[in-house]
Amino acid sequence: MGAELIRIVSDVHYADRSSRVRELGQLRPLLEGATSVVFNGDTLDTRRDRIPQRTAERRREVLDFFAAAGTPVTFLTGNHDPDLSRQHAVEFEAGRILVTHGDVLFDAIVPWAKDASAIRRKVLAALAALPDDGGCRLDGRLAAFRSVAASIPQRHQSEPDPLRYALSLAGDTVWPPRRVFSILRAWREAPGRAAALARAHRPRARFIVIGHTHIPGVWRTASGIVVVNTGSFCRPFGATVAEVSPGRIRIRRIEARRGEFHPGARIAEFSTS
Repeated sequence: MGAELIRIVSDVHYADRSSRVRELGQLRPLLEGATSVVFNGDTLDTRRDRIPQRTAERRREVLDFFAAAGTPVTFLTGNHDPDLSRQHAVEFEAGRILVTHGDVLFDAIVPWAKDASAIRRKVLAALAALPDDGGCRLDGRLAAFRSVAASIPQRHQSEPDPLRYALSLAGDTVWPPRRVFSILRAWREAPGRAAALARAHRPRARFIVIGHTHIPGVWRTASGIVVVNTGSFCRPFGATVAEVSPGRIRIRRIEARRGEFHPGARIAEFSTS
């Protein structure tokens, strides 16, 4: 067996109309050659749907496919799949790499959502309800965020009609237009917030790998922490994959070839030692 190679991707959003992943088999090239793969949240939407059996079927489809794929897979939770597993974060390279979905960066989870204020109140209440100093620990914060995310039903994500989906998506995210500024602010602030999260909760971390905002990129922050956002399989920005091997972390574009998604050109590479 060759050296360990861990691949990390996020925000597949399988079965959402905006996702480019129409069949799970399209992801098979990302498993090939890897010793394990981490799906860093929002692999699909497991929240309450108008048709519960549809959500259950998609969940089973995802779990069965990857169980049979032959490559070990770790599912980290995100705000769309808060109950897909019990694991909300993972660390590699003796704690120098922290991986978590990224919604915990914002106390409203999705600060551009029309119900952001209500979500923020729920999050603050969930944090306050934690025993002792649980809200000050990363595991406590993540658990509180997941409990709130699980209470938020699917909206446009569950709409099968293309036109109604588009209208519902606009209503959930960018209408009225002033909400666009909330999106832009979240994009701008996410790297700094991610670095601050790592400094506060995992002081050994030199890298933090997130998703959530759907904006792929690599940021070298003033604190020295490198923030990696692996983007999304949803349009329009595209996805990247973080590859962890002994002493190294490499970021590569994910390229579509003949309907499948492959690791592509290198964007950045760092020593983790």
